[in-house]
Amino acid sequence: MSSFSPPKKYRKTVIIFLDTDKHSSPFDILTAIDLYPDAQFLHYSDVNTRDAKRIIQDAMFPRGPGGAKYTKIFIGGQDVEKALGILEVAKKSMFPPFELAVIVDPRGAYTTASAAVAKTLVLFNEKGFGDFNGKNATVLAGTGPVGQVAARLYAMEGCNVIVTSRKLQRARAVASKINEEIGSEKAFGAQASAPDETAEAVRKAEIVLSAGAAGIQLLPLNVLKDYGKRCKVVGDINAVPPVGVEGLKPTDNGVEFLPGIWGIGALAIGPFKSQIEAELFKRAVESSSGILDYKVAYDIAKSIALPRA
Repeated sequence: MSSFSPPKKYRKTVIIFLDTDKHSSPFDILTAIDLYPDAQFLHYSDVNTRDAKRIIQDAMFPRGPGGAKYTKIFIGGQDVEKALGILEVAKKSMFPPFELAVIVDPRGAYTTASAAVAKTLVLFNEKGFGDFNGKNATVLAGTGPVGQVAARLYAMEGCNVIVTSRKLQRARAVASKINEEIGSEKAFGAQASAPDETAEAVRKAEIVLSAGAAGIQLLPLNVLKDYGKRCKVVGDINAVPPVGVEGLKPTDNGVEFLPGIWGIGALAIGPFKSQIEAELFKRAVESSSGILDYKVAYDIAKSIALPRA
């Protein structure tokens, strides 16, 4: 059966979008359409794990083992835990030779976090501060979709990471999960529901990333001035006024917006995020199988952003 060669009509690339939200996001679909206008696109909204199992299994078989190589899955949606549940269903459902290439990027969290961390890493290095190993990073709104991934990536780079949330229990839970996954005590939870708590969270940070939702300011300028004495690089993923870091423009890209503090705004991170996502699609289309997750997205980000040796 593995030697089956599909008819030419079964060699058309088909990308199936499984979205946990009520309505599938057009962002990822449009990205894929522009990259592969000759491909076929299917999308499903409000998908749960039971739906996912049926859809994935129905996608595996009709084109035969050869045709399955041309069928791709994209898992998205605002609910990261539900998206990861769907990913687990996909892993358990597939088996040789019926394996599909799967991208997972819930609401762009993986590609956005990868872009933000890679951009801050490059800027940190360019300004002569070295790599992230042993440095201190604070991720504001670190329990959100982007924040969790960014905190994990900073920890993987060797940073000591403070993960903030309005609820201390939530911050500690995310930090504990990161430590368990990386096998090292690198992440710490902190509450940041008031300016004085935010000040304490950034006091020792050399890198700060504001990973909050659109239109929510997390880091007032006076707090950064008065308490961010050790800070060197700041990033912000929010381009909607008020931005996450007061005084940092969305278009800033390595700008010294305070003495000794360089910033990267959301509109400098956004295009890079799109570039990473495009490469994820490219790899999925060119691969017969495999899981393309945040680790792959970050590897792509570093391969693009870091200077070649």
